[in-house]
Formats: sequence, structure tokens, C-alpha cells
Amino acid sequence: MSFTTKIDHYVKVLHGNKLFYLLLYGILENDRLSQRTLEDTFNDSVFKVLFNLDEDERIRRSSISERLSKVDPDYFRQIYEYIYERFSATYTLTERKQYNLIRVDSTIVSQTAGKLTEGIVNPGSSKKAVKYSLAFDGMLPGLVHVFTNPKYGNEDNALPEVVMAHVKKEPGHQNIYVLDRGLQSTRTMKTFGEDGITFICRAKENRKFELIESLIDEKQDMDMGESMLLKDSIIRLYTGTPIANQRGNIHYREELVESPFRLVVVKSKAEQGKEYWLLTNDFNLPAKEIAQAYRSRWDIEVFFRFLKQELNVSHLVSLNKNGLQVMLYMTLISSMLVLIYKKGNDQGYKTAKRRFAMEVRDLAIAMIVIQCGGDPGLFFKT
Repeated sequence: MSFTTKIDHYVKVLHGNKLFYLLLYGILENDRLSQRTLEDTFNDSVFKVLFNLDEDERIRRSSISERLSKVDPDYFRQIYEYIYERFSATYTLTERKQYNLIRVDSTIVSQTAGKLTEGIVNPGSSKKAVKYSLAFDGMLPGLVHVFTNPKYGNEDNALPEVVMAHVKKEPGHQNIYVLDRGLQSTRTMKTFGEDGITFICRAKENRKFELIESLIDEKQDMDMGESMLLKDSIIRLYTGTPIANQRGNIHYREELVESPFRLVVVKSKAEQGKEYWLLTNDFNLPAKEIAQAYRSRWDIEVFFRFLKQELNVSHLVSLNKNGLQVMLYMTLISSMLVLIYKKGNDQGYKTAKRRFAMEVRDLAIAMIVIQCGGDPGLFFKT
């Protein structure tokens, strides 16, 4: 992999494998990662023993900064995709059916991001931000994009790009893509249908539409357990068509889109009657399963919180897009290792991360004990 990406071409320090080890161990070991803590981590004897590195080799923060800004992110992307493919291949048939619900969403990181060379500026703020958009199957993150171009501040631009990239990655898939209110473009929904992409997204309440047919019959039970079914209809949506006037100014004219969609409206029992308007191009799933699929979207919110609180993705170690991509791939690689450990040990996110890091460090200590001629079994018994 280092040969195909030429990651070590003309490099004298921090070869690709060493940078990989450093970032992986640094993410797991440090509560707040920085170039300074990475310098200390590399120069730590425990780290050197764990990855069989030369004890006399030293590295400075400036070298880490420069390497992150110039290293080829594709090296880390290939490792990330390889690990995902290996882990996802172990899914059982039942799990594969469960994991075909692909949650797609974004999170914005703006903390300490004012010095970004390129970034998204949120309305009402002068601070630049970076957007991380993920496709998450409920267990592992299957695809990620880093957005710094201002046009991707609009989720109607970012989310479809992630969905289309995931579709290309999995030809012949039977996935259902579940999105929140970030996707509102009727044109995009129409394109999804034309490309054979099944989606479920949350619409803005009271969105304008034309009713074609109600799918609710007189004998239907409207109680769906956690919610009540209020509407299940085939509809057509309006879209705005850009029109240029004589002065060259653009205004939008409302037009109906011929492609039919399905609108499912449910009222939550737990949230004081809050309504959810769900749009989809799936006309076969029962309304209850559509509501359950959208409810599962919360999994990606929990995963984002794990990345921010436990793996420190909110703290930007590098301030250029190259380094941002490297750090995100490494964070997701670390997250997959922790998630597999979490699943195997039936633990929560926080506990799994802490105990996994402890076991890695115990391994390093055991290796040191062996090098000193001792018995690690006796060491850990005491």
C-alpha cells in the first residue's frame, strides 16, 4: 500500500507505517490530541516497544505538522476501506438485512477552526468550520467525506454527494438511505428515484404537496406502538424552477414534479404529540417500518457524539484539508476497532474505548516485561 500511494517517496522521517501507528495510538491514549501530545507519544518508550521502533529515534512537533500537511491521504483511506470491508464481511445474514439501513448525516466542527485555510462559514459567524459527512450502517462507518468548500454548508449539496458515492461503492445494493431534514430538494429526491436509490427523509411540516391517493383503509389500525399514524399517502411535490427576468435576476416558479412520492405522517406518543413528516420513494414497506427506519437514524447521532467526546474529532490537529482527511480516516479506523471490541464485549461506547486502550497499553507493558526477561503472566497477576 505504501508503494501504490508512494507515501514514503522522498521522506526521511515519519514513514507511512510509523505515522499510522502514532496517530492510532495517540487517538486511543490521549483525552485531547494535539501535535504536542503526538510528539510526546512518539518519544515514549512504551510506544516504541509496542510497535518495535528504534528507541533512539526522536520526532519534533514541527515534523508532525509538516508531514500531516503533505502526506497522501489516500494511504489512510485505503487502510480505512480495507478494515471496513474485513469487518463488514463478518456480518451474519440477519445483520446484513439489519445493516442495509444506511444513516447519512453531517456534523460541523468549528472549535479552534478559525485558522483553517479553507472552510465553511456558518450564518452569523465569522469562524470557519469543517463538515464531516458520514454513511453509517448502524455498526460501522462505511463512507466519509470532508467538506471545506462553502457550498457544502448546504446539506442539500453535501448529503446527496455522500449517498451517490456510497451507491457507487456498493453496486447491486439493497440499501435504504435514511436522512434527516437536511435533504429537502425535490429535484434530488427525483434523481434518487431515477437512479434506483431508495430513501427515507424527514420533511418540513406542512410542506406543500398535491394528494394523489391515500393508502389508509377504513379498518387500518392507526396505533403503531411508539407513535400514531396520521397520514399515509401517495403525493406529488412542488419544486422551484429558476426563471431569469429581463434584468437577469433569478426568481423561482413553483412547479409540480411528476414523480410520485409517499408521505407518512406520524405523531409521537413520547414527545407530547410531536408530528414527523416522512418522505420516501418506497411504496411497499408498511408505514410502521418506515417510521422505525427513520427512528434508527438516531444511531448516527450517537456515533457522532462518540467521535467528538471519546475520540476528540472536534479538536483539529491539522488545519489544512490534507491533514483533516488523514485525521478523520485515522479517527474512523480507531472507532471501528473500538466498535468491534464494543460489540464483542457488549459494552457502551465510553467503556469500550477506555478498556480497549487499557488492553493495548497492557500489551505494551507485557512486551517490555518479556524484553526484560520476566513473565508477564506473573506481572499481571499482581
